[in-house]
Amino acid sequence: MDQDSSDSAANLRRRQLFEAQNLFSRLPATYAASRKQGQKILRKAAGLSIVEWRVLWDLSETGPVTIRDLADIQRTDHSLLSRALPEMRRKGYVTMRKDTDDGRQTIVELTDTGRAAYDRAAPSMKKRRDALSELFSTEELAQFVDFLDRLDEFYQKNPVENFIVTTERA
Repeated sequence: MDQDSSDSAANLRRRQLFEAQNLFSRLPATYAASRKQGQKILRKAAGLSIVEWRVLWDLSETGPVTIRDLADIQRTDHSLLSRALPEMRRKGYVTMRKDTDDGRQTIVELTDTGRAAYDRAAPSMKKRRDALSELFSTEELAQFVDFLDRLDEFYQKNPVENFIVTTERA
């Protein structure tokens, strides 16, 4: 091995070690792995997508709620749900109606078909959560969620402009 390839291999290893500790690159990779695993479980267990599962699970726990409330529970964009819900209605999983108190809001409710889809998926998703609980203690999971809350706060309190560094060009 010549010196250039030895330097290149050392540089590559150094970069890999750095990136292994880089939270900004690890979080998207971890999220993608979690999502991929969840998608496979849901597809095999009940033929559901992640969004469908989340809506069915939330509705089974809360009862009828507005799209805005679903978005708040899921920490997601209201428009993502607004796009997904008509297809869920077409599949017979949910009904949607205008809120009589606030005509700007739409109330989403679980149907019997939606409840059945939820019931097919729920045992597999519980098994997944239980497996995670075997890997991490209750205290560790609570601490992890606390870290996520603090990270969310960091993102919310620090606008992009705080990090822009400009250099003068000659």
